[in-house]
Amino acid sequence: MAAARIAPEALRAFGTDVLTSLGVPEEDGALVADSLVQADLWGHQSHGLLRLPWYAARIRSGAMTARTEPAVLADTGPLVSLDGRDGIGQVLTERARRTAVDRARAHGVGVVGVRNSNHFGAAMYFTRRAAEEGCVGVLTTNASPAMAPWGGREKRLGTNPWSIAAPAPGGRVVAVDIANTAVARGKIHLAKNRGERIPETWALGADGAPTTDPAEGLLGVVLPMAGHKGYAITFMMDVLSGALTGSSVGTGVHGPYEADARSGCGHLFLALDPIAFGDRDAYEVRVAQLIGEVKEVPLAQGFDEVFYPGEVEDRAAAGNLAAGGVVLAEQSLADLRALAGETGVPFPEAAA
Repeated sequence: MAAARIAPEALRAFGTDVLTSLGVPEEDGALVADSLVQADLWGHQSHGLLRLPWYAARIRSGAMTARTEPAVLADTGPLVSLDGRDGIGQVLTERARRTAVDRARAHGVGVVGVRNSNHFGAAMYFTRRAAEEGCVGVLTTNASPAMAPWGGREKRLGTNPWSIAAPAPGGRVVAVDIANTAVARGKIHLAKNRGERIPETWALGADGAPTTDPAEGLLGVVLPMAGHKGYAITFMMDVLSGALTGSSVGTGVHGPYEADARSGCGHLFLALDPIAFGDRDAYEVRVAQLIGEVKEVPLAQGFDEVFYPGEVEDRAAAGNLAAGGVVLAEQSLADLRALAGETGVPFPEAAA
């Protein structure tokens, strides 16, 4: 029998109500809930509602404030610096995105640095919004230690993910969102929730040896993508997101699953207006050429189709919506039902 699906609108309402019960303004709660459910629709459950109980615990402890009230530290016109003052990551990043897009329309480029923020979910959620509004969006963040420096065996650097999204012809978006590790740490959490093993190329256990046990992988270190290259990229993302913005770096950053610790993470949002570079129509023609060339390439053995960046997520979301919603991991469901009991917010029943 097929696993039961839960309608996205029901999950959004649940997430919003849980957060408002904890003192989060309704508009902010709706943004956070939408970002998590959208990740589930895209097929990235590592960044979906799995994280809601973590956020709730952080709000309860005071490590993350329910009311997000950033302070403007500097404003040069095209560049703005914000102190997030331990606010909710999604709310701060959406503020940064809107500001960056507004400044890009005025100056051709808009840059917003955010310090003292929190985890913001899937980076693509925000860069895609910028692209849908006509700008190229680039977003970087640092994260709590998960990776050892190349040649080391202890955590010193985060996965430090980044995303780029750009407008494409026909109202489409091309987008990438990746961590600099072999896999996002949330995918190891998801494997643990599903009771699945992980590939031995994902993580080392506490003893420094490759492991297929997700629990051991979470205790050890996540391996970098592309060896030393992934390490170097994650280091530089920490420079952009933490050192440059005035936020914490390296081991000074704490993760969303740490209920009592201030995060101290930082973000950098860059928006570029294609119009400022010249002919917008010609820009779209060039993007269309790129899409056409990759879609029409002769296929390698074992492949049925080539996708442009972001196409897989678009198809996954369309498929999940057509099927009536998303299927969540059993442990994720158990955690969310426990959160429902703690907050008094009923958890939605899955469709038959």
